[in-house]
Amino acid sequence: MYTVSDRAVTLGRYIVDNNATVRQAAGQYGISKSTVHMDVTRRLQKINPSLFRQVRRVLDVNKSERHIRGGNATREKYKKDKK
Repeated sequence: MYTVSDRAVTLGRYIVDNNATVRQAAGQYGISKSTVHMDVTRRLQKINPSLFRQVRRVLDVNKSERHIRGGNATREKYKKDKK
């Protein structure tokens, strides 16, 4: 069984290796987004600072692009509704 520290490191590596979002990591491991976020932003910072910095970079990029992804999703939704 994973300890909280092991889980935080595993989630951090998954996010960095796959350039993944918090939502994607949560789905991959079957846990809540809140848990993933807590693990990679607070716990990981204390456990593995260098991995934390890598994860932070990925999450910052995801945050800066989320409005674009949301707009694209809405556009696709309305394209489907017109058909």
